[in-house]
Amino acid sequence: MQDINNAYYNQNAQAFSDSTFSVDMQPLYNEFLPLVTAGSHILDGGCGSARDAKAFKDSGFKVTAIDASEELVKIASQYLGQPVGLKTFQQINDINIFDGIWCCASLLHVPFDELIQVFGKLSNALKQNGALYVSFKYCRDEVETNPEETASPEINNPEITNLKINSQREHNGRLFTDLNEQNLNDLLADQKDLQLNKTWITGDKRAGREGEQWLNAIIIKKTKQTKNVDGASAAFVLNQKQLPVALKNQNKANQ
Repeated sequence: MQDINNAYYNQNAQAFSDSTFSVDMQPLYNEFLPLVTAGSHILDGGCGSARDAKAFKDSGFKVTAIDASEELVKIASQYLGQPVGLKTFQQINDINIFDGIWCCASLLHVPFDELIQVFGKLSNALKQNGALYVSFKYCRDEVETNPEETASPEINNPEITNLKINSQREHNGRLFTDLNEQNLNDLLADQKDLQLNKTWITGDKRAGREGEQWLNAIIIKKTKQTKNVDGASAAFVLNQKQLPVALKNQNKANQ
């Protein structure tokens, strides 16, 4: 899946970038950025033109940006004013580095059977209590045999209404994995450190594509509780270790 997508983006890098710069992303930033400490570190995974990475950088965040397309990396590096890494999601090996991770319309190019592994890598890279934003083309629960009769008024694009659950499809020279709320929940069920915070549906912001639907989600990395093997709290264990010292001091005072 990666090769065909990279071929598309390498061949269409400038046109694709130009089509994204003017899109108003502020409503999505408003959902994500309040969950990330001001001035902290954000990873833009699959950054494309670096439109979002630059918005975060201009807002005072430290930004790391990566993309799998060589040509997009060149454009993004120039636009962002700093090097952008040439890297796939599968190549992420960071541990506890980022306060927030932004994956806008990028994980949708990861094959469905690799998403569990990728979510694990993103979880490892994220700090405790960090926020992860993801978006996928929205996928209906079942195939619609007659979209004109059965499509809901909110989802009126035939390309969307004909999708199957966790569908993998080819469109316009690219391969996509589409999700809905249920199969996103199923994927996250295998991630013990990640908790789904919120999902919502939006229309495409690009002109002429308003009928296309997107699944958006905010995911939080849970804060770990420090416990010993018996389930006792760290404070209790510390007190138990300090008790003999306290008794020894008390005995000295009584002598």
